[in-house]
Order: sequence, then structure tokens, then C-alpha cells
Amino acid sequence: MSDFNAAAFRQHFPFFAEQPNWIYLDNAATTHKPATVVHAVDLFYRQQNSNVHRGTHLLSETATNLYEDARTCVQQYLNASESAEIIFTSGTTAALNQIAYGLMHSVLKAGDRVVISALEHHANIVSWQLHCQRFGVILDVIPLQEKATSGPCLDLDAYRKLLTLQPKVVSLTQVSNALGTVLPIENMLLEAKACGAITVVDGAQGIAWQVPDMQKLAADFYCFSAHKLYGPTGLGVLYGKREWLEKLTPLLGGGEMIEHVSFARSRFNQLPARLEAGTPSIAAAIGLAAAIRFISAFDAEQIKSYKRLLLKTFHDGLQHIPAIRLLSSQQNNAGIVTLNVQGEHPADLALLLNEQRIAVRAGQHCAMPLFELLAVPGAVRFAFAPYNQLTEVEQCLNALTQAVEILAL
Repeated sequence: MSDFNAAAFRQHFPFFAEQPNWIYLDNAATTHKPATVVHAVDLFYRQQNSNVHRGTHLLSETATNLYEDARTCVQQYLNASESAEIIFTSGTTAALNQIAYGLMHSVLKAGDRVVISALEHHANIVSWQLHCQRFGVILDVIPLQEKATSGPCLDLDAYRKLLTLQPKVVSLTQVSNALGTVLPIENMLLEAKACGAITVVDGAQGIAWQVPDMQKLAADFYCFSAHKLYGPTGLGVLYGKREWLEKLTPLLGGGEMIEHVSFARSRFNQLPARLEAGTPSIAAAIGLAAAIRFISAFDAEQIKSYKRLLLKTFHDGLQHIPAIRLLSSQQNNAGIVTLNVQGEHPADLALLLNEQRIAVRAGQHCAMPLFELLAVPGAVRFAFAPYNQLTEVEQCLNALTQAVEILAL
């Protein structure tokens, strides 16, 4: 059993009081927001609303202080060296696109190699593909291997062979959004750095599983989205070591990111402004700071232990339901179960669960290449969060049993 008090944690989230009949298991897509986050965003728009940085009035000064306080809050959460290493974006996707664009236009050249894995989200595939062909950069993919005890996982021997080709960039997910697989990211990054590679981590799913320490993790860049960590949508974080952030060519141009503009040329601003063109998502940044302060009040290891308990309970129950095909493993898993009913389309199963007010996601989960390798058209994804209850797991198992019986008719 876990020492984590899930019922007390759940009480902080207004959604469950407003929608008590729903079992929400779509947490890999987005998490719910605690009352402190809702209040912080509401308070800003009710009492503090103003734009940041250049206003001379008190409201603008207040908004600027709150916005920059949010940056410092993220810096401290990630244990980054300085607040200027925290860049706010619109999400993980925007952050990864900024890195790919920025490196392609400054560091990478024809013949260079970029390594990604077969477990990547589209954002860490397409962002590189957009530029590779144009610039003559080679995109290598770490393949999968099937293990009897852990299901599909990365072939680390193949990874090490790719590293002998001296890639310029290694860009990896921390946790697979499609399978829940936790990559051995610490060792993989160390091996990449030993070969001289620039290292990038997609932490969209990982940030809610294991908070990275940027003084220990061998990552030059780390990206995540606020809404995966109980914060608002529309905001992402791009952490980068100063030396690499300064090498990035800005993806977006406009106000705030410039120091001087003439019709002949422009001179970019200092970090972090040079990578934050336009009016930022001020309220969302304030909301993210509130979310970080909220989650930091709980024991991270207790939360992980509780999510493992939810995962084990669900896996154990699935063994008694016929025709279930599991795609994800219980081992090295951040709390995501992906499965299918043999011979049935995943959308049909998801619709039957929806009728019982169980929110899951069906499809290819922005990981089409992975599902092609797995030779399945898609899957149903169940993603657990600390506010989920063991009773909800049992209800979900009962609903799955009924759905399988209906689909078999």
C-alpha cells in the first residue's frame, strides 16, 4: 500500500466536486487544475490584468513582477542555474520547434546527424523533419526491441551504435506518451554527451513523474507543458543552458525579442527576451507558478508509489478480462496503460466507456510511427494521476468487462 492520501489530494480539484460522476483517466492529454491555480488565474484577470515589461504604470509593474516571479519559480523547480535559462513558449511542441529551428539555422550543417527514438511524440519527429531534408541533416531513429518481461522498449545496443556515428544532436522523450515507458534517460544522456552531442529532452509526460535536476541531468535543453503539471493550457517551458540558448536562431520575430530595429537589420535582445517574441501568456505563467507551489507541497516519492499502486491494481484486474491485448508494460511505467480489445477498433471501446462517464483516449496518440512498428491501428490509453482513486480503478475494470461483452455480441 501507499502512504499517499489520494482522497485529500483530490479535494483540491474543483472539477471533481462539479463533475462527481466522471472517472477521468485522460491525464496524459491534460491534467485537472487545483483551486489555487484557478484562483491565481482568476485573480490576475479580475484585479491585476496588464501587459508586462514596458508599461510605466503600477498595474504593468505588478504583472511584470508576477510573470518574472513565475520564471524564477520554474528555475528553482528545475534547479536551473539562472532564471534567464527559462524561456516561456506556448507548449512543449513550440519549445521543440524552437530548438530544431534554432539549431538548424545556427549549428547544424549538411551531413550532421540527429538521433531520436521510435517512442517519440510527433512534436519531436516533425520538428526535425521540417528542416532535415532542406539542410541535408540525417535523422536517425533508435529502434524498438521486444522483451518478454517488459514489452516493447528501446534497443540500447542499437542506440550505442548510432552514437558511434557522432551525432550532433540526441533528442529523446523522458516518458512515452503512448505507452508510458520511462526511458533510462540519465544514462542515455550521459552516453550522448560522451560523444559530444547536444542533448534535448521532451519532458511533456516526464515532468509529472520525475522532476529533473538540471545540475545533475546531462540535458542541454528540457521542455514541458504547464497543463501536464496541473497548470493552465497555452504555456510551455523551454529550459536551456545559457551557452546553447544564445546559439539558437529565434523562431519568432517581433516585439520584446529585439534590442534595436532598422529597415536594414535588427539586433536581438538578451536572454530570455530574445526567444520570447510578442505578448506572452501572462496569466498561464502565473498559473504555472501556482501549480508548482501546489505540487511541491506533496511528497514526490509518495505520489510515484501511489501511481504504481494504481497501475498494478489495474494490470492485475486486466488479467481477468478476456480479449484484452496490452501494449504497454507495468515495468518502468509512469502510470499509462495502453491496450486494445482483440478484433475491435479502439474508438468503439472508448465510446462504450464514455457512456459510463469514463474519460480515456483512443487513437495513435501523436505517435503514428510507433503504432506502425507495433502493427496496430491505434489503442485506448488509460493515464493515471494522483487524484484517481482505487475505487475508480475497480469501476473502470467493471466497465471494461461489460464493454468487452458488448463488443463480442
